[in-house]
Amino acid sequence: MLKIKNIAVFASGSGTNAENIIKYFENNENGKVKILFCNIPNAYVLRRASNLGVASLIFSKDDFYRSNKIIDKLLCDEIDLIVLAGFLWLVPESIIHLYNNRIINIHPALLPNYGGKGMYGNNVHKAVIADGKNESGITIHYVNKNYDDGDIIFQAKCDVLNADTPESLAQKVHALEYEYYPKIIESVLMRL
Repeated sequence: MLKIKNIAVFASGSGTNAENIIKYFENNENGKVKILFCNIPNAYVLRRASNLGVASLIFSKDDFYRSNKIIDKLLCDEIDLIVLAGFLWLVPESIIHLYNNRIINIHPALLPNYGGKGMYGNNVHKAVIADGKNESGITIHYVNKNYDDGDIIFQAKCDVLNADTPESLAQKVHALEYEYYPKIIESVLMRL
């Protein structure tokens, strides 16, 4: 029998993607979310994880960049894959090195366009609309030392209409995230 692989989710905000991922893997034979890491002590994602029975670890910038606290916990929990779900800090090279090609992120645009520092959430959707683009979407990619720069695993597209606002475009992009991110996470897990 194959060992169920352990997933760590890193999130900073409300946590709708994190919740969707946790639910997807609740009774999954390939993987489960073992822990949620969060860098914002009052983020709503912590409540979502708690309500679904997933342990959380809140950490500071010092914990992340100047200590082994995160790496020690990842190793202790036998984490196989790290999933970023609305996590806004650049992952330290020590973690990237340890989890080479085992850290994935989702971006709310079609990379390589509209990526990089400061390009998250409605900032992305505003830029796409301001540039008059007729399509946007999601990009799921491996994480490296630069924002939104790792190898692309998967993309899905949606139309951008003249009447779209950043909020309406966000809804379309969120629908793609909820549909595809858990499935792509599972496909990555199966290749580990």
